[in-house]
Amino acid sequence: MSRLKEKDKALIWHPFNQMKGADIMPITRAEGVYLYDESGKAYIDAFSSWWVNIHGHSHPYIAEAIARQAKKMEHVAFGGFTHEPAIDFSERLLNLLPNKFSKVFFSDNGSTSTEVALKMTMQYHYNKNQEKPVFVALENGYHGDTFGSMCVTARGGFNEPFEQYMFDVSYIPAPTLNNEEEVLSKVKELCKSGRVAGFIFEPLVQGAGGMLMHDASALSKVIQLFQNHGALCIADEVMTGMGRTGKMFAIEHLDIAPDIICISKGITGGFLPLGLTVVSSEVYDAFYSDEARHTFLHGHSYTGNTIVCASAVANLQLFEQENTLQKIKDLEQRLIEFKQPFMDHPKVRDARQLGCIVAIELEAEGETSYFNTKGKDAYAFLLERGVVMRPLGNVMVLIPPYCISQKDLDKIQNELLNYLSEY
Repeated sequence: MSRLKEKDKALIWHPFNQMKGADIMPITRAEGVYLYDESGKAYIDAFSSWWVNIHGHSHPYIAEAIARQAKKMEHVAFGGFTHEPAIDFSERLLNLLPNKFSKVFFSDNGSTSTEVALKMTMQYHYNKNQEKPVFVALENGYHGDTFGSMCVTARGGFNEPFEQYMFDVSYIPAPTLNNEEEVLSKVKELCKSGRVAGFIFEPLVQGAGGMLMHDASALSKVIQLFQNHGALCIADEVMTGMGRTGKMFAIEHLDIAPDIICISKGITGGFLPLGLTVVSSEVYDAFYSDEARHTFLHGHSYTGNTIVCASAVANLQLFEQENTLQKIKDLEQRLIEFKQPFMDHPKVRDARQLGCIVAIELEAEGETSYFNTKGKDAYAFLLERGVVMRPLGNVMVLIPPYCISQKDLDKIQNELLNYLSEY
């Protein structure tokens, strides 16, 4: 065992790993689509390091922007001060979103962005003297690991030890062309009471649920129904944002805009943690008041950190300078071809794709779920051959940095096919 592995085992508790028997790999550097271990062996980062990396690792443009800002001002309390990186970034971000959105609230990760959205929704109705205690979420959804975010995530699996402490949530199936009428009927029934506060959803792709995909037209009708009955609609774009579905944000596929959008992961290009909860004027105006009790009393010590904001500005500048949206269109077409050999493969249950997201659902004993161990075997096989493709249960997920070459895509495809031929 290497020195770094020994020290890590003695000192660190890693997320989403059963530490008994865990084999944690030290990575010493990263560049482009590659991660390098202690011996210098290269691994293709086929899942963008938990879906955060956009332009490739250690991109010099973002690194230099961070260094410049660090030398100028590292941080200032955002409660009573502001700064140019936050203002510049907010202006750029709002220009990318539908006109409905007008204000940006900063936190520090995807889970806190959805936590903030839930609290805003609750207090929005409180400030308007409305009793609306019900939240609605999609079955198989995932919205983070802070407590409120956990409450609107699918029950069981991730959150089973905590369920007795959670607030009640009503769940509806993700709307597809096949179940649209059934889902709309459930929504109408839920809305009859007039007590629905908000509806939270991952637009078009449910990430941790196994990259499950649903229909934009049907989802638009669901959003419209909730909004017609006074409920706020929250789009959790933590995973789907920044071009992953083929458009800058997945809500661009919809016919109607939600009231709140949550953004994180790729917003800094994979360099630094940032959570954003972006709201419409209607939501913001419910807090803009002479009443002190209408204030949104939520914040974090590092909210609006200058260095983080500088990295986010540089990330958006790179989208323009490197014509990243065109790269995304090109990659989307290449991934259509990538998926083809798996479509009718006897050892594949399903192969699906939207934009730059590909999910290969392996045949396995039992149901598709996060705790199905089939994907772990494939992960180990691929890792040995220089590909990092972290599974969701028996679903192998490909979400690469947008700079990935055809050669590296071919290697991922070939190694996954080799796995299927051997097991």
